Amino acid sequence: MNLKKELPLITIVLLPFIYLAYIWNQLPEKIPMHWNNKGEIDRYGDKIELIIIPILLPLLMYLIFLVVPKIDPKNKLNKMGNKLQTLKVLLTTFMSILALFIIYSAKNQSFTNPNYIVLLLGVLYIILGNYFKTIKTNYFIGIRTPWTLENETVWKETHKLGGKMWFVGGIIVVLSSLILNKQPNFTIFLIITGIITIIPIVYSYIIFKKKSSI
Repeated sequence: MNLKKELPLITIVLLPFIYLAYIWNQLPEKIPMHWNNKGEIDRYGDKIELIIIPILLPLLMYLIFLVVPKIDPKNKLNKMGNKLQTLKVLLTTFMSILALFIIYSAKNQSFTNPNYIVLLLGVLYIILGNYFKTIKTNYFIGIRTPWTLENETVWKETHKLGGKMWFVGGIIVVLSSLILNKQPNFTIFLIITGIITIIPIVYSYIIFKKKSSI
């Protein structure tokens, strides 16, 4: 690992930890840990639980991108070059922002708008959709079905379709979050998520069967 190259990203990973340490003494012993689909607090917990947020979001994401390319049996991820590094930076930064938002919301004991979390997830879908077509066949990242892993052409065609669907789905989620203002749109988010997840899986099976019959 090139420490000089990774230092800016490590700083981004550490931001939620630094922010949490900064506000630690301002936090009450019991803080909101979960909100319902109306943005209302439905569970409180000890403030020590907040440490889990930056660990599970930016830190875990960063570690996954460090470890997975090294254990990829086909070494395909490393062949993505700068695209893999860019994806690592984007996703780790996204997770760091999400962690900061959750910690900030816990400190203030409310979501100013419950759709903000959905909007952020929509942005994540846009980022992933934009990079799907560049992901090489591997066992860790992407639409991994028995059929995409079996056939490289099936992988490419599935990720080409999946990329478009996740990109468009992300835009719909973001727009619905903005249009609906403070009315939670988790139903729309779940429907879009189901569509962009299930259709590429089914599509990979159909393509595989067609190519197998040739």
